[in-house]
Amino acid sequence: MRLRHPDGTTVHLSYCTNVHPAEDLDGIVAQLSRFAEPVRRRLGAGRIGLGLWLAAPVVAALDTDPAAVRALRAELGRRGLEVVTLNAFPYTGFHAPTVKKAVYRPDWTEPERLAHTLACARVLTALLPADVGHGSVSTLPLAWREPSSPDRHDLLRRNLDRLAEGLAKIAADTGRAVRVGFEPEPGCLIETTGQAAGLLDAVDREWLGVCLDTCHLAVAFEEPGPALARLAEARLPVVKTQASCAVHVDRPTDPGARAALAAFAEQRFLHQTREAGADAVLAVDDLPEALDGSLPGEGPWRIHYHVPVQRDLPPPLRSTRPELAAALTELLGGATARTDHVEVETYTWPVLPGAPGGTALAEGIAGELAWTRDILTDLGLTLEDAP
Repeated sequence: MRLRHPDGTTVHLSYCTNVHPAEDLDGIVAQLSRFAEPVRRRLGAGRIGLGLWLAAPVVAALDTDPAAVRALRAELGRRGLEVVTLNAFPYTGFHAPTVKKAVYRPDWTEPERLAHTLACARVLTALLPADVGHGSVSTLPLAWREPSSPDRHDLLRRNLDRLAEGLAKIAADTGRAVRVGFEPEPGCLIETTGQAAGLLDAVDREWLGVCLDTCHLAVAFEEPGPALARLAEARLPVVKTQASCAVHVDRPTDPGARAALAAFAEQRFLHQTREAGADAVLAVDDLPEALDGSLPGEGPWRIHYHVPVQRDLPPPLRSTRPELAAALTELLGGATARTDHVEVETYTWPVLPGAPGGTALAEGIAGELAWTRDILTDLGLTLEDAP
């Protein structure tokens, strides 16, 4: 789905397909038929965007088979779908029974991560629509925070230099530019926009920047305005924005709140939990730890659990939808667009309490895109796509 910002920028709105478990090419094509095309029809849109997630074996196969990439691009076009961004954060096995910290491997100290990301960029250049000049790839925030050592940081710096060099070569070879955004996330080397400004200070900003996930921003209790000012001061571009909501609870020691939160303590994904303390943000790595007493519960909690952006949570919980709206306003409500790729990323639909499937999942995703579209049009953007 394309929208036009008042400054003339085309803003691409998509949903991320990491919500679907397919990890081979046949499964990816099947999910286009089962989910993506029905989502488009429910929106009454002639075209919608996908933030495509391709597991590492699929990327490796496509990277060596131009005919398969052309076939995938044609399949997308036949179904009224387009791709301008890839989510390269999960490497493989994203819908295994237990993922947790495995999602951060390989990290940016490992050659596999560099090779995978450059392969994603090459594949994306061949998937981009003919009238789109650049794409984006989102990736993990370097690595989980531990272990940390000077040697590890040297490896990270060298791989980021190689990444920028590789992206420049891809652009020279194909005429299509792809930028990579590192996605701050709780518990990682880059958890906040301040850490992004510090650890990415020496990167080539023509090719590398930040993927701003609004769930993660809220969990860190970062206000959108100061956070974006911090990135602007560091000259780090927001190459991609992930529109997402976290779980918020004002009084986590309340028995009703604890009972409601217990329903979200599932075993597949990591749900980092943060408490707004008097002098600092307190942290644990997963929701069960918080519920077991590792956080005092004297201030509000926010939980890294992506919940549908358009839905209210049952009291006493709420989603961070107001914080998402504030972030989109900062990014796209001014005279100049500060991002042009917006991806709705609620990968947790399969593990939500009362998780929907089949047509209900397509309806839910369509509802998320409709809510985000409406926020953007309220900010003054206009739809480019004809129904």
